[in-house]
Amino acid sequence: MPDKKIYKLCLFGAQPDTTNLGVSALCFSTLQGLKNRLGEVDFTVFDNGRGLRHDQARVKDGSLEYSLYGAVNSRRFYRPESMWQTWFRSRLHLPGSPGLQAVRTADAVLSMSGGDSFTDLYGARVFDSVALPKLIALMEKRPLILLPQTYGPFRSAHSQKVAARIARGSAMAWARDEYSFAILKELLGETYAPERHRCGVDMAFGLERHEPNLPAEFREWLVAPSLEVIGFNISGLMFNADSPKRFGLLADYPRTVVTIIQRLLQETACRVLLTPHVLRPPGHYESDPGGCQWVLNQLGSNYNGRVKILEPVYNQSEIKWVISRLKWFCGTRMHSTIAALSCGVPTAAIAYSDKTLGVFASCGQGEHVADPRKLNTEEVVEHVWQSWNQREQAKEILKRYLPGVMRTHDEQLQAMADLIRQVS
Repeated sequence: MPDKKIYKLCLFGAQPDTTNLGVSALCFSTLQGLKNRLGEVDFTVFDNGRGLRHDQARVKDGSLEYSLYGAVNSRRFYRPESMWQTWFRSRLHLPGSPGLQAVRTADAVLSMSGGDSFTDLYGARVFDSVALPKLIALMEKRPLILLPQTYGPFRSAHSQKVAARIARGSAMAWARDEYSFAILKELLGETYAPERHRCGVDMAFGLERHEPNLPAEFREWLVAPSLEVIGFNISGLMFNADSPKRFGLLADYPRTVVTIIQRLLQETACRVLLTPHVLRPPGHYESDPGGCQWVLNQLGSNYNGRVKILEPVYNQSEIKWVISRLKWFCGTRMHSTIAALSCGVPTAAIAYSDKTLGVFASCGQGEHVADPRKLNTEEVVEHVWQSWNQREQAKEILKRYLPGVMRTHDEQLQAMADLIRQVS
């Protein structure tokens, strides 16, 4: 039950200013979930901005207030938001920025890993960005809670050593699926303790959904019971020229998604809503709206307005509401698929990372993940097509699994809240 104490909490690795709605979903589901269980909470969320700022988010019961402070892996060491400057000041016990002061006075420090995973697959610079906040919390002797995330793989022995040190030093560490939990236990070795090191689910399963103010044409699609509207999330990241080599793809991703959508339009009466989840503008290397527009251009004008792009103006909770109204969903961005799964929408994934399979398996949907690293273009198309054909069976299986997933979500939040009360 909430109590009268005001708890001071810091949150790293879930910046609400990235235009990645998955990261924002992690941020606000965490803030709201802990506030519901602790009562009054003074949150400091670390983002990519400058200085100390204050903001609020819409929630069902009103608004959620929080502070923001920058924490960036910047080469400009003189900037107070530089994580390296913060690390240096923490190491030498020097006075620090408001951000460091927030850590020093926190009841607990919560850490995700950029909404992705605690790994060095994306290079040393990204790994440093993920590891530095955790190391600073440990140096400041603040209780560190590793929120549900993916651990590994690690290419270098140094990265694995740092990750193991962080995992062992945390007050509580959560993995978001069984595959990752096995890696966490391997990192911990003999220090593994079941009461502190747990397997949970992704925090975004608990994100609220809010009905957006949609244009009439989209609202008609989503509320008309006679229409079978499906959603398709297309990752702009996968359209880059280096993506096949970078991710080890066998399938041609752009051709794959166009072929799947064409087949759906030709062989069914469905309508397709292209649903971006990373809202970078067209031209940016991660732009989902840019990828959606490319696909729409390839489809041409042959389908009588049966394909539309959802404008990139809605937040994570509004997009989740839209996705909850769909009959079936296929996504590449993992958190777009979590929005669908958590609403009971039968879902397929075209996934270039092991993290997606773990999340789907926790919902009894592992067979609905198509891996373009292992399957060629035609095989991915066929795999997704089978997911579409099995959508009614998938919906029933998801209906059986989802209560347990949501129960785990609630239990992990309660365990975190209990620990925060204890250590404060």
